[in-house]
Amino acid sequence: MDAAVVKRSARRYYPAMDKLAVIEATAPIGAQLIADLRLRIVTGALPPGTRLSEKEIATAYGMSRQPVREAFIKLAAERLVEIRPQRGTYVCKINLHEVAQSQFVREAVEADIARLAARAADPGWIETLQAQLRTQSQRVTQGGAVFVELDELFHQTLAAAADRSGVWAHIQPLKMHMDRVRYLTAEEFPLDHLVLQHQAIVDAVAAGDEDAAEASVRVHLRGVLDDLRKVAEMLPHCFDPLPD
Repeated sequence: MDAAVVKRSARRYYPAMDKLAVIEATAPIGAQLIADLRLRIVTGALPPGTRLSEKEIATAYGMSRQPVREAFIKLAAERLVEIRPQRGTYVCKINLHEVAQSQFVREAVEADIARLAARAADPGWIETLQAQLRTQSQRVTQGGAVFVELDELFHQTLAAAADRSGVWAHIQPLKMHMDRVRYLTAEEFPLDHLVLQHQAIVDAVAAGDEDAAEASVRVHLRGVLDDLRKVAEMLPHCFDPLPD
């Protein structure tokens, strides 16, 4: 196997080789650690099933074990890690029910956001969204985290166009489990159709067609559920067992 391929594979499956966030002494240490570990779990830098060592993480981040222990408790409450007494702490596998719940909340919120954006049909925001679509088209072949970040920016901008930026911020913790699947499918599946779906949303917003904007968003966000079972069958080690 090519050495570069081996190196990329190692970075993907051995989280200690990834670059860690710099913990700033001027901000709360615990909150920074929680945020970085959460991000690494959601993006897949810490894959499902990874055993997390309290001692090793404390050493890697240059802190005592107490904030690490507290971070594990917080992430366990968010169902991102599982603390097994006398056995260790592990990154939770992705639970299909949790993903469906996340998707339901996000679709409900963004359907209304799309309607509001279409009602406003602000030319400045529409041009911003169109510019983002051009960037997405140029970078779609890069896939993975690059495209997920562009997708995230698109939906954040749509919320801003609807004057609902605060709502977008509010749903971030509610969509974490859905986001875990988004990062996986971005690595495994073609992404061109997502750009086309984004274009349909922007076209509806630009036309001031609230019904079409809502319908386009719902089609787009339900695509995660369409991909969910496929990726779960492809990567069973990343998921809790599929129901019969």
